[in-house]
Amino acid sequence: MKFRFLYIVSIAVTSVFYSCTQNKSKVANAVEQPKEINQIVEASFGQCQFKLKTQKGCDLAVRIDGKAYFVDGSDIDDHGDAHADEGFCNTISKAQVKGKIVDGRFKATEFKLLKD
Repeated sequence: MKFRFLYIVSIAVTSVFYSCTQNKSKVANAVEQPKEINQIVEASFGQCQFKLKTQKGCDLAVRIDGKAYFVDGSDIDDHGDAHADEGFCNTISKAQVKGKIVDGRFKATEFKLLKD
């Protein structure tokens, strides 16, 4: 009787352990990898035009699917005079971009400002 009880308990413990390790691996596999973005987006000053407040200054940002992100891999000064009438300080422009959103920032591998 005692042996049978220990056998049942060991089966139960093994089952629980196996179940926990399986769930843990499913959770680890469920972490999404950043998806590649290749689309036309809105581009402008993050602070002035998109009201981003996580950093100070005049920094390039894009709005993708309604959400704004600061840009790494392209600089505000790479695209002409930001303070001109048609510059990022005064307007929201369109840009063709490629890259990924990583840690809340858009990591650009390509950034091409489009003419209206």
